[in-house]
Amino acid sequence: MTNNKITAIVLAGGQSSRMGEDKALIPIEGIPMLQRVCSIAQACADTVYVVTPWPERYQHLVLPGCQFISETPLSPSHGPLVGFSQGLAQVQTDWVLLLACDLPKLKVEVLQEWIARLDSVGDDAIAALAHHAKGWEPLCGFYRRRCLPELLEFINQGGRSFQQWLKQHSVQVLPVLEPEMLFNCNTPEDLADTDNK
Repeated sequence: MTNNKITAIVLAGGQSSRMGEDKALIPIEGIPMLQRVCSIAQACADTVYVVTPWPERYQHLVLPGCQFISETPLSPSHGPLVGFSQGLAQVQTDWVLLLACDLPKLKVEVLQEWIARLDSVGDDAIAALAHHAKGWEPLCGFYRRRCLPELLEFINQGGRSFQQWLKQHSVQVLPVLEPEMLFNCNTPEDLADTDNK
């Protein structure tokens, strides 16, 4: 482990419209997804923030040491980029680990291996992320806190897409040895896949 102190932000603000119920509360092996992701985040970071418009929804979960940040909606469905910017404004560390709450196959070992690589990320890069055929994997990766001014400017100009924002900046590619770790649950079919693996 390097000297990189890290803050984690877990986003739990999605509408879960394709799932039909709140993804964050769906149990995987008996543990609600948000709780699973937060416990993994805690193994990697000194501080864990949960950014959500509905903190009261998750008060009953066992999230020791996690702090809620109430997301202020800018529009009915402003997307994860805005939630991330609101969480990032609270961060004090140079690096932040951003995670979606619907990553049932996250692996602590992989995240910690990625953290060890942060020291070698070029100064010009604002983020270190996995990359795949559809583009960057923005909701399971690392961002420099100093990207906040550019991020806010992009949002203020109406930008809502992580991919569009990342295209404008230098991003370091993280190796993905276990692609299934980036699987996210969006539909009941995805959930069935999780149970079968």
